[in-house]
Amino acid sequence: MFVIFSVFYILIAAAMIVLILLQNGEGASAGSGFGGGASATVFGARGSANFLTRATGVLAALFFALSLGMGVYLHSHGSQQNNGADLGVMAGMAKQAPAAATPANPEVPAAANTAVPAAPAADKQQGEVPAAPAPQKKN
Repeated sequence: MFVIFSVFYILIAAAMIVLILLQNGEGASAGSGFGGGASATVFGARGSANFLTRATGVLAALFFALSLGMGVYLHSHGSQQNNGADLGVMAGMAKQAPAAATPANPEVPAAANTAVPAAPAADKQQGEVPAAPAPQKKN
């Protein structure tokens, strides 16, 4: 049922896009209302609505109704909200034994890659910042 509503939802959205793009814009005559001597309103006089305007209004109402209906439907029939107990992807990691994550003999280092040279040993004071010199008095 939800799939049928989703298909109608997409078709209505596409039809609305096409109808809106087919309509003539009123932006070209908007500047004439500010001193162009036009007797109409700023955005042009609006007579009775034509077919495109009425069809756009009907499709917009259907789009709104379907959006509201699908939201209510998904709220009551959607997937269950997790309460924090489900870890999702990490649920598989929680089931593993902690011993499997640590190596069996941690004191034996892995085989060294001889293609990559080892980094030189760092000084113990490498991360320390020297103190700033005391300001000297000028006479």
